[in-house]
Amino acid sequence: MSPFPPSRARKTTSQHRQPCGGPMSSPDGGGLLHPREEERPRETASVLSHAMAILDGFGPVGSASLAELHARTGMPKPTLHRQLSQMVGLGLVERSEGHGYRLGLKLFELGQLVPEERRFRESLGPVLKALHAETGLIVHLAVLAGADVVYVQKLEPDRGPQVASRVGGRMPSHCTAVGKALLAHAPADVTRAVVSRGLPRHARGTIVAPNMLLRQLDDIRRRGYARDLEESAAGIACLAAPVVGQEGRPVAAISVTGWTHGLHPERTLHALRAAASSAQRRLDRARPERRMVAR
Repeated sequence: MSPFPPSRARKTTSQHRQPCGGPMSSPDGGGLLHPREEERPRETASVLSHAMAILDGFGPVGSASLAELHARTGMPKPTLHRQLSQMVGLGLVERSEGHGYRLGLKLFELGQLVPEERRFRESLGPVLKALHAETGLIVHLAVLAGADVVYVQKLEPDRGPQVASRVGGRMPSHCTAVGKALLAHAPADVTRAVVSRGLPRHARGTIVAPNMLLRQLDDIRRRGYARDLEESAAGIACLAAPVVGQEGRPVAAISVTGWTHGLHPERTLHALRAAASSAQRRLDRARPERRMVAR
């Protein structure tokens, strides 16, 4: 379907008709429009979709061979190779040893410019470090992105469990403490989207029944914090508390993570709640400064 509205020009006599394949009037009367121009928005969308599919195809490692990208994206190899060459030229992708590719520094540079996440890291860094020092546990800062959580910051102790989370990585919200802390206060349409997408099992404790998840979200709203007891990985437990923004809704969540047998809620909850309250105050102070600079 053309992105332009249909023309209502009156019928012309044969002497005024344009030859087949020739230029035609633009819908706004602003000049001549070549038929190919109607296809350009669609072509641009296709190119962008291909680029995003390729970037997603690199996975958490950030590097892949041409054969791996071909298998993950399903693109024809000539199309894939042509797209990769353009992305290399733009710095989005770099060639690695052999015939492989890796994500380029340009993506890192652009990622550092995302304003909200940068503000969170800069404002809440001291809070996260203090919580990490007090508890000796893994500390996460995460935000909700659709039905997933995206990790904005992660601090790890010298000793402790190895968990799959990484800065910039995603996890389903229904099986993480940070995700449930945010889902409990999210708009109803967000919760519906999570449930309708399905609740796949990631570990033996994962909640896969929608009604059970909704009841747990009610409990989280009442008590003010969320728990993950071997829901995202075996042997791992987490506690998370929301960080509330000026509009009264959580804008992020902070969690502490450790071995199931080593995470003691009675010792950890006080520190976690104090960190969430401190984070809220720091964001409140940082926001006016941001507005003032913008002027």
